[in-house]
Amino acid sequence: MASRYDPRSEGGPVHADFLTRAELIADGMSRHSVEEAVRSGELIRARRDRYVTPDAPEPIVQAVRVGGQLTCLSLLELHGVYVLKNTRLHVHMKANASRMRSPDSRWVRLADRSTRAPVLHWTPRALRVGQEMCAPLTVALAHSVLCQGPRAAVASIDSALHRGIVDGADIAEVFSLLPQKFAVLRPLIDSSAESGPETFMRLILRSLGCGFEAQVVIGGVGRVDFLVDGWLVVECDSRAHHSEWAAQVKDRERDLALAALGYARIRPTAAMITETPGRVAAAVVGMLKRRR
Repeated sequence: MASRYDPRSEGGPVHADFLTRAELIADGMSRHSVEEAVRSGELIRARRDRYVTPDAPEPIVQAVRVGGQLTCLSLLELHGVYVLKNTRLHVHMKANASRMRSPDSRWVRLADRSTRAPVLHWTPRALRVGQEMCAPLTVALAHSVLCQGPRAAVASIDSALHRGIVDGADIAEVFSLLPQKFAVLRPLIDSSAESGPETFMRLILRSLGCGFEAQVVIGGVGRVDFLVDGWLVVECDSRAHHSEWAAQVKDRERDLALAALGYARIRPTAAMITETPGRVAAAVVGMLKRRR
């Protein structure tokens, strides 16, 4: 059975279509062999007349089972795009969609009152939803702006741009799909951010009105995340990159090198930056006031 789940490249756009019984028969299968393929696990019957190959990621299968396409935060996570927090399946639905099913069983009707129920994103009839199991990335990014706070939305778009899976023309399309009030976010986008917390930190510094540069190379030290007022270094730490003792020793060596050159440094964690931005902002303000 040929796969219909076809990532263009690692982290790249996902192309995935479901198959219908008519397509399977046209490819040379009989009705009996279709049923046998389902029983053996060579095919997954996600819902009536919707067949999926077993290499498709589970969120995609669940979206088809509901009756739509994977979109928004769920699809972005599949692409490795930064998402602040997501605990639910996001599904793109046609305006006239009906007979929706639970993501876990095609025999169970969708219960929309559960806190774990999928988030349904309804589309106008004019926007075609065909056999593709995933919404276009531009649509998913537009949905993510509606589903997240402004800083998290900017961080997701930054991440998609940084990973190279969308470009400037795509971002223009994203904002064309959104209500006009979201246009204020567009000037805040910067593809140089290497992580979601870096986007959050950039927006914090921007809100303070202080002068800063991102991704600055300092001789004898290397590249730092932010340099504020020419002397205050801000590094955005994450557990993934700084949990090992060897990494922490390297960080301390960098701190000593910075101090020897006359730089001060603060190193808030990713959780501090995203969950308590006011506290991080106060730390920056306090440092700047002290120096001045």
